[in-house]
Amino acid sequence: MQEPLPSVRAALAEAGSLINRYPDNGYAELRSHLAKHVDMPPEHIAVGCGSVSLCQQLVQITATVGDEVLFGWRSFETYPLVVRVAGATPVQVPLVDHTYDLAAMAAAVTDVTRLIFVCNPNNPTGTVVRPAELRRFVESVPPHILIAIDEAYVEYVREDFTDSLALVREHPNVVVLRTFSKAYGLAGLRVGYAVGDPDVITTLGKVYVPFSASSLAQAAAVASLGAAEELLARTNDVVTERARVTSALREAGYQVPPSQANFVWLPLGERSTEFAQASAEARIIVRPFGTDGVRVTIGAPMENDAFLKFARAWR
Repeated sequence: MQEPLPSVRAALAEAGSLINRYPDNGYAELRSHLAKHVDMPPEHIAVGCGSVSLCQQLVQITATVGDEVLFGWRSFETYPLVVRVAGATPVQVPLVDHTYDLAAMAAAVTDVTRLIFVCNPNNPTGTVVRPAELRRFVESVPPHILIAIDEAYVEYVREDFTDSLALVREHPNVVVLRTFSKAYGLAGLRVGYAVGDPDVITTLGKVYVPFSASSLAQAAAVASLGAAEELLARTNDVVTERARVTSALREAGYQVPPSQANFVWLPLGERSTEFAQASAEARIIVRPFGTDGVRVTIGAPMENDAFLKFARAWR
């Protein structure tokens, strides 16, 4: 797990002296900085308690009992949870080659589809859909259906990058979700944002819980946006290690899909739990996903070496 960027810690210390005051409920300063970051006006931006809360808000404003929400599977585990909370029906479309099958998703759209999540890069497989495929998919979906492109790991993408913000500008039914939890190292502070059409952003505000992002979270997010060089250096290090770990695992005989996130995916099937238990006994923590596979986060070089040593021996 990444720590806050070095320059952000000073901003957190300064903001700590004001924790007796309520945070800005309109996120004026943060939205202003985000607007510059994505090159869109502030009215196109909503802030939430991590992108998870924005996922729930999107479901709330689009779906209820009798409606369907569509997403690939396996994918981010929050999707089916927030859909069921709203009383709607989650529709899981199987991945192909550990990647979102956009053709199958387009075919799964029905008269009661209200919202579609596209996790890109996908969690937990790390794969991305090709930009041209995503554009064709967006253009094929009826305009009354909201499409949420979840980019929690976008900072780690180096290949097949999709200009999702261009899709937002061109299609009022497209929303992009991003977070400060992953590359920025602010998971404990809970702050994320959505970029979309002003009408969608306004509607999100109608189901927003006041003061969802604390003053500390807002200060850290603003400081993080000003630390672009630090962020790039950090993510470049992860990408370098990701390539090394992927290559070593493949040489050891593992199937490893191409990842554009800060983790790699091992589709071990029925042996996933066995692998995770054995790794825990070796004091190495990985994340099993039922009988689908195991997600392995890219750590420091020494941590990755320890994992690779275990993986070679287990194989």
